[in-house]
Amino acid sequence: MAETDDLFEAAAPPPKAEKPHYAGHRERLRKRFLAGPDALPDYEMLELILQLAIPRQDVKPLAKDLIQRFGSFADVLSAEPAELMACDGVKETTAAALKLIREAAVRLARAEVLNRPVLSNWEALLNYCQASMAFHKTEQFRLLFLDRKNVLIKDEMQQRGTVDHTPVYPREVVKRALELQASALIMVHNHPSGDVTPSRADIDMTRQVREALKVVGINLHDHLIIGRGGHRSFKATGLL
Repeated sequence: MAETDDLFEAAAPPPKAEKPHYAGHRERLRKRFLAGPDALPDYEMLELILQLAIPRQDVKPLAKDLIQRFGSFADVLSAEPAELMACDGVKETTAAALKLIREAAVRLARAEVLNRPVLSNWEALLNYCQASMAFHKTEQFRLLFLDRKNVLIKDEMQQRGTVDHTPVYPREVVKRALELQASALIMVHNHPSGDVTPSRADIDMTRQVREALKVVGINLHDHLIIGRGGHRSFKATGLL
């Protein structure tokens, strides 16, 4: 029996499991982010998001692949869930995490303008419109309803269209403005092509809406066209 005990005492302890190679990288990346996120390139920002959904995998290659496939960090976050899940390594949980980050960004931008005077907070309004509309692949038409103090009281999606057209009906715009007791409004739509030059149809539609609103005493402050590279204001360019 003593000999048996000696054998057990002499036995080496079981080897400790080694940490996966990416564990240290993840910790360093988190610390760099907390110390100053501005220094992180886009693919590392995307890595941090992917780590939340994929806890036991080196996600750096996936982050780089997604940016290469979609074109940019913003394009990845703005891609449709089905497009994301068509990529190797992206499951529903990962797609949901990416879309959650984008929705959080849009809501933060919206909070800067909702229930505040819009005309004195114009830059924040442009940032919100850019965040919410610039990367959509089809045209969307929004109405921003203002009260008599030009405070944004309601932001609504009015229509969704194709890649280059959104039907807008002046009667529906007027009806909704009256329902909300709005005193003014701003129209916003995006150009998926990125070119924010107004089309002839954009110009004609804007003038029709302006005249319809004028009949009931509601002012059309502006019509904004949003693209990836910027925006175009009808009022600033003399079209309104």
